[in-house]
Amino acid sequence: MSLISVVVPLKDEEGNVVQLLARITTVLERAMQERGDDYEIVAVDDGSTDATLAMLREAQAGQPRLTIVSLSRNFGHQIAATAGLETARGDAVILMDGDLQDPPELIEAFLRKWREGYDVVYATRRARKGEGTFKILTARAFYRIIRRLTNVSIPVDTGDFRLMDRRVIEALAQTRERHRFLRGLVSWVGFKQTGIEYERDARHSGRTKYPLSKMVRFAFDGITSFSEIPLRFATVLGFVVSAFAFVYTAIVIVLKFTGHNEPGYTSTMVAILFFGGVQLIGIGILGEYVGRIYDQVKGRPLYLISTLERASARPPAERVPAEPVSQ
Repeated sequence: MSLISVVVPLKDEEGNVVQLLARITTVLERAMQERGDDYEIVAVDDGSTDATLAMLREAQAGQPRLTIVSLSRNFGHQIAATAGLETARGDAVILMDGDLQDPPELIEAFLRKWREGYDVVYATRRARKGEGTFKILTARAFYRIIRRLTNVSIPVDTGDFRLMDRRVIEALAQTRERHRFLRGLVSWVGFKQTGIEYERDARHSGRTKYPLSKMVRFAFDGITSFSEIPLRFATVLGFVVSAFAFVYTAIVIVLKFTGHNEPGYTSTMVAILFFGGVQLIGIGILGEYVGRIYDQVKGRPLYLISTLERASARPPAERVPAEPVSQ
């Protein structure tokens, strides 16, 4: 008998909790009846300021398979997802968002592929309902840029909605970088993977937790976590500008001795601003990597758990891990 875990990070999702749990439970109950398997739902409250945590606890009274992980503060979506993955005890673990844009009904298709022998089954977005043209175009551009910049084959138009086998979860637990890009890490660990296309629904209620500023930061995390190309770009740009400066210097010297060089404020300012801009670009790229190294070497835990309220559903005894306090 297998145990199936569904991990859902939540941040201020009080308008989605009831329907989210109801739809997940309906799908899992139907899927478990076919084979007699068991399941658990791991809801991670990532420092919500609304009634999300209270609603989860209220739902747990009638849902014995619901585990509630309450983090000590808001650590961010990727860290909250990591906490849920490391708390889950299933033979297969499904990660999904809590805004109902990821349809729980796709879980059954995930499980069928997993039973065919796949270790990772990811959901590829064929369409994105309820999202503006700017968001769709920038998202498409991001996935294609990161695919070209990295040496890891990250599927395009694919978020964190996926199923992972237990051995994939254990492999991810060994990766402890703080600026996490889970979809890249899952591709990096390898194993047998396949995708399923689906249409992403519009958000059920509330507002997105990824405005433009966070999306830009997320893009930087993804690129710098799996590619050194920005550093190489800064190096190449430095050589190109240096070559240009060398040629320009030679021309100025020749003009000086031939009597054709006249002092000009415009050319001086253009040169200063151009070279200054190039230097700042290089320093900025270098600073992104140095900042990540600084965060990593401090060795702080990825997250801290305030409370962990376990579901009553239990896997076989040999698979029950010690209760985590921090990771």
